[in-house]
Amino acid sequence: PAWPAAPPTQSAAAGHAGRSAPQPQPQLLTEIPSLGAKTRNRIPATARQVVVVTGESAHSNRSSVTLYVRDATGGWSADAGPWQAHNALRGWTEDHHAGDLHSPTGVYTLTDAGGRKSNPGTRLPYDRGPAFVAPGTGFHGESLAGSFDYVVAINYNRKPGTTPLDWTRPMGASRGGGVWFHVEHGGPTHGCVSLAEPRMKELLRWLDPSKQPVVVMGDAAALSS
Repeated sequence: PAWPAAPPTQSAAAGHAGRSAPQPQPQLLTEIPSLGAKTRNRIPATARQVVVVTGESAHSNRSSVTLYVRDATGGWSADAGPWQAHNALRGWTEDHHAGDLHSPTGVYTLTDAGGRKSNPGTRLPYDRGPAFVAPGTGFHGESLAGSFDYVVAINYNRKPGTTPLDWTRPMGASRGGGVWFHVEHGGPTHGCVSLAEPRMKELLRWLDPSKQPVVVMGDAAALSS
């Protein structure tokens, strides 16, 4: 964020008597911090909302989520976050396969949402239904109940423009899929990114399909390249 300008000296203030002092303007970021050139170049030029998920390390299941917006001049500013999150049990990979217990590193569009609970106010297409149920327990024995109350589909190996429950896998079933943002259950995931319920609702309300949002996700070292 921009810091306010230093107050004028007494002589300078006297010379501007009767005139309103200019107000400091928010300073936009030229680029999203911590993203390297290779990662930045994968963000579509049309995207004006970016969700950055940064893993603590390549093998960590803990990460942070920050929301960024781009203005008409191309400058970026942080809009919310960082929020605490979980990712897959074994961390991150650039070669994701079904059952490997890693989250896929990359840049993916965000076009569809849904959940067991009613739409909290998102502008994305929202599929509500009883099929959004996560049975059983997580890796730490925690209940998964309510994990799919709200979800946002991450367009890794899925068909955009369909319900998150559509299991079409354009790259084949062996490459996995069903990678979502969903409600936090207190432990690592199989591949998704989980956020506390209030943050999930905030994310859903923030996402605007007219701004062609994308998620940039991976461990800190990978994203810095």
